Order: sequence, then C-alpha cells, then structure tokens
Amino acid sequence: MSGIRQFQGKVFPLNRENVDTDQIIPKQFLKKIDRQGFGQYLFYHWRFNDDGSPNNNFSLNDEKYQGATILVGGDNFGCGSSREHAPWSLLDYGFQVIIAPSFADIFYNNCVKNGILPIRLGQTEVEVLLEKASNSNFDLAVDLEEQTVSDGHGFKSSFDIDPYWKQMLMNGWDEISITLSYEDKIKQYELLR
Repeated sequence: MSGIRQFQGKVFPLNRENVDTDQIIPKQFLKKIDRQGFGQYLFYHWRFNDDGSPNNNFSLNDEKYQGATILVGGDNFGCGSSREHAPWSLLDYGFQVIIAPSFADIFYNNCVKNGILPIRLGQTEVEVLLEKASNSNFDLAVDLEEQTVSDGHGFKSSFDIDPYWKQMLMNGWDEISITLSYEDKIKQYELLR
C-alpha cells in the first residue's frame, strides 16, 4: 500500500446515516477473495436501476462527483456485517479518505488495515462539509501528520487517530508488512530451535 501523509481530493457527500456494509457492497458480489474489481459494485443498488442502467437520482452518478476521492457520510458509517469487501470496494472505486461523525468499529479497523483513512469529525463539522460538497465542486486537504482537515476557505478541523494506526497509514503498512519487518528476528529465533 502507498502511505498517506498529505492528501487533497474532491469530496462526494453521502448524507445518509447508518450506511451498512451490504449497501456499500451487496452480498452477491462477495465471491472473489482478491481486493481488485469491487469498485464497480460500490453502492450497487443505489447507483444502478434494476435493468443495470445508471440511476440518475443517485448523486455519485452525477458528473460533478466523478473522480471524487474523499467521501463524507453520516453517523454510524459502515455498520452491519464485518465484510472486508466494503473498504475494498471503496478503495477500488477511488476513495482514500472517509469522513463521518462515527463509524462501526470493525469497518473502521478494516479501513485502516486496507489503506483508507477514516476520520471522525463532529456532527456540526460534517454537516458543513456535506452542505459545501452538495452545492459545488468541493475539495478538501487532509494532513495526517498534523491531523487536520481544511478547505482553504476558512474551514479547518483537527481529528484524533490512534498513533499505531497513524504510523501504519503514513508508512503504507499492513499487518503482514509489520510482521515481515521482523523477519531477521524471526529467522534468528527459528535457528535457535
């Protein structure tokens, strides 16, 4: 994974609470076990009509949100089952950062483990971001080192993140790469046995 230190991107507002993992990636698309190819199924039942044509009433299909890399959502984002495919589909679609007032714990952890930065901001701050992104093309700058989110036009907020998760994201590590960083010590131990 590539690390995240400073990031700037277009915002997609998803003003819905309790977005669960089945809405993020429906169960019928969970047959693959590799991480690629899930972006096409992201929010499938919202993005597409029954005949497979794009649903023009779902804002992610609006051209102004094409190329969005930051998703701002409502409270309890990622609730429901613990499927890791949900962050895989968000990342494969292009989202690198997700901002919400709260996240389901397992979803939050799965995001970090897969290279997505989940940011908790207060309800009022999220509402400001949702409104700004709904009214025009809107970019945000995220500084993970400083733990800030800003728009360059007066909005700036700080966020908390566990230092361990922060280091993982900044360095582009997953848990396997952390284990492999101890490969020399593991080999030394095995030689002693």
